[in-house]
Amino acid sequence: MTALLWEIEKEGRIGIKLPESGVPDYGIAQKIPASMVRKSSIGLPQVAEPQVARHFVELSSKNHHLDKGFYPLGSCTMKYNPKLNERLASLPGFTSIHPLTSPELVQGALRLMSHLGELLCNIGGLDAITLQPAAGAHGEFTGLMLIRRYHESLGNPRKKVIIPDSSHGTNPASIVFSGWQPVEIKSDAAGRIDIAALEQHLDEDLAALMVTNPNTLGIFENDIAKVADMLHSVGAQLYMDGANMNALLGIARPGDFGVDALHYNLHKTFSTPHGGGGPGSGPVAVKEHLAPFLPKPMVIQRDGKFILDSDMPQSVGKLLAFWGAFGVMVKAYAYMLIMGADGLRRVGEDAVLNSNYICAILREHYDLQYDETPMHEFVLSGEFLKQFGVKTLDVAKRLLDFGFHAPTIYFPLIVHEALMVEPTENEPKEILDEFVAAMIRIRKEAEENPQALKDAPKNTPVRRLDEVGAVKNPILTFRYP
Repeated sequence: MTALLWEIEKEGRIGIKLPESGVPDYGIAQKIPASMVRKSSIGLPQVAEPQVARHFVELSSKNHHLDKGFYPLGSCTMKYNPKLNERLASLPGFTSIHPLTSPELVQGALRLMSHLGELLCNIGGLDAITLQPAAGAHGEFTGLMLIRRYHESLGNPRKKVIIPDSSHGTNPASIVFSGWQPVEIKSDAAGRIDIAALEQHLDEDLAALMVTNPNTLGIFENDIAKVADMLHSVGAQLYMDGANMNALLGIARPGDFGVDALHYNLHKTFSTPHGGGGPGSGPVAVKEHLAPFLPKPMVIQRDGKFILDSDMPQSVGKLLAFWGAFGVMVKAYAYMLIMGADGLRRVGEDAVLNSNYICAILREHYDLQYDETPMHEFVLSGEFLKQFGVKTLDVAKRLLDFGFHAPTIYFPLIVHEALMVEPTENEPKEILDEFVAAMIRIRKEAEENPQALKDAPKNTPVRRLDEVGAVKNPILTFRYP
C-alpha cells in the first residue's frame, strides 16, 4: 500500500511531499521534538488486509463475549447491546462535537440530553436529574454529596450512613469518600433489611441509608416504603443504588416508594456496552428538595432554546471535565425510543421470568440459602460441594468448557461459595436450558469425577491462571519481545 502511494505521488496525483528517503512526510515531523522522532522502522510486517482481519477475528474468538455466548454475570446485567445503537452513536453529527462547542450549534445534542433526562426521571418517579456521573460508583458519590449538601443547608451535616450487609462493594467506599461513617446492618432471615436493626440507628446523626432494590440477593425489599418512612421521620434520606433497575422497568418506580436519590447504570439497565473498563454512565435522579444541589451546568430550555445553565448557587459543582459520557447517552436514548414504554416493561417482566425459570430448576441441585422468590437474579451456594473437594471456583472454570461465562462468584459475601446468576431478558429458553443442563452435569461431576472440575478449563486458549499471583505480583510494564 505504501509503495502504491509513492508511485501515485510521483505522478503528482496527491499532495504528499516525498523526502529522499522515500517515506511520505505529512508535515508532522517538524512539530515533534527531535529527541522523540523515531530513528528506525518499528518493524511492523507488511501484510494483506485479509490477514489483518483474520488476526483480529481470531483474537476476538479467544475471548468470551455476548456475541459469542451466554454471559449470566449476576449484579452486572450483561445484556445484549444492539448494533443499531452503536451505529447511531457513531454518526458524525454526534462524534464530531467538541465539548466546548457553543450551545447554539449543538441544539440537537442538548435536546437529546434533556429528553433522556426526562425519560429517566419518569421511569424512576423522580423530579430532576444530572447526566454527568461517569459510572455507577461515581453516581453513588454524587448522590451522597447531594444528600450531604442538603443536610449542611439545614445546619446538620450528620455523621453516618447505613448499608445492609448485602450491599454492593462500592457503597461503603462511596460513604467514606463522602466524609461519613458507614454502618452495616445485618439482613433478616429472608435476606431483606432487618427492620429491628434499622430502628436502633434512627437518630439525628443518621444522614441516609443506601439500598439496592431488588437487593444483591435478587430479593425485593417488600418493606421499602416503611423503611423510607422510618428514615424520613428523623430527617434521613433514602438513597437507592440503581444497579438492579433491570427488574423494575415499567413495573415499579423507586420515587413512588420513598426513594430520595437514585443512580442509574446506563451500561446495565439501558443496554450500552459494559465491561472492559467502560464506558460507563451513572446519571443521578432526585426528588425536588435535592434538585438545587445537582451538579452544574444543567441542560435547560429557555426561550425555545436549550442552554447549559450554571446559575446554581447551591450546586455541589462540576463532577466531570465536561458534561458526561455523551456517546453512552445516545445509545441509551436510542434503546428507550426503540423499546417504548411497553417494551421497557417487557424487559423487566422477561428478566424476572428468565431468572425464576433457571432458579426453579437449579435450586434442586444447588443450595438456595434465602428461600424467597427472586427477581431478575438469584444467588446459589456451592458450600456443600466442599465435601467432594470442589469449590465454586471450580464450577465457574468448568462452565467455560461448555461455552458459558461463569456467573458472579463469591459475591455477595453473606452467601458462602456464592454463585450469582442473572440471565437478563435477552436469552431465549433454548439457551437457558443449555445452561441449566451444563450446571446439572457439573453438579454430578463434582460428586462422581471431581478431578474434571479441578482440571478445568480444558477447551480454552489458556488453562487455569494463577489469579492470586497475578493480583499480588502484577506485571505493569510492557516489554517488546
